[in-house]
Amino acid sequence: MGNTQDIKKRMNAVNNIKRITRTMQMIATSKFARAQQASIASRPYTESIFGLVAKLGDAGVGEGHPLLSNPDADAPEITLVISADRGLCGPYNGSITRTALNHLKAQTNENNILEVVGKKGAGALKFNGFTKFKLHTQFGDKPTYEDIEKLAQGYIDQFIAGEISAVRIVYMKYFSAGRQKPTVLQLLPFTTPETDTSAEQSATGFSDVYEFSPDAESLLDFLLPAAVKAVTFQCFNDGVVSEHIARMVAMKAATDNAGKMAHLLKRKFNRMRQAQITTELTEIISGAAALE
Repeated sequence: MGNTQDIKKRMNAVNNIKRITRTMQMIATSKFARAQQASIASRPYTESIFGLVAKLGDAGVGEGHPLLSNPDADAPEITLVISADRGLCGPYNGSITRTALNHLKAQTNENNILEVVGKKGAGALKFNGFTKFKLHTQFGDKPTYEDIEKLAQGYIDQFIAGEISAVRIVYMKYFSAGRQKPTVLQLLPFTTPETDTSAEQSATGFSDVYEFSPDAESLLDFLLPAAVKAVTFQCFNDGVVSEHIARMVAMKAATDNAGKMAHLLKRKFNRMRQAQITTELTEIISGAAALE
């Protein structure tokens, strides 16, 4: 009976794991729904700011703006890596870490600054020899715009002062529930979006002419910092959504695998138990025949 008892213990352990992974899948699904709503809700604001900046760019405004130019190319760059605090989310942390390592190894300036969000990313980078970095622990699963605004404003102040030459963000870009991609985004110097005015004109027969009040330069001074902050906030929102998707998929796969394992163990237990019963019956019949 020793073998059947061992198999039964394994069956109980697998069923317990299945209950845990199913619960984690349900929690991840709930968090994903909320995070997706936050990410989608912030996109119209970001796209509207991009549209306004693009119109200002079409008007010939922005040349020489401190957020659009790189005054000191020899100054260090800042690389911000957005990862997760927890694991059990499939290839999420690994994909971001590999992208960050490829980007960091391609850099030549030894004075470049590394900042990390998420304990898993920090551990992976430290394991690969990047020990000098600043770890941000204030954001968590629900980053607020106020916290992101402070971070982005600090980058803006350092960039304008010439203390840094660029800011790049390594994060998981969210396209849909079935598609996410690790991306290296250049935050500063800020790149004005390009618009296809020819397509717009061919579709309507005329092109829009805008009048700016106050003047275009004053609007750009307000919109560019707002755009930098909005893009940074969108990167954090995309990272949170992608993390929950990856954990949801990973826990569903773990639950399915646990169910298959439990089925195989149950079949093996039934076969072994049947073999034991057959052996016991054979021994009883043989003993009865010997007594006759």
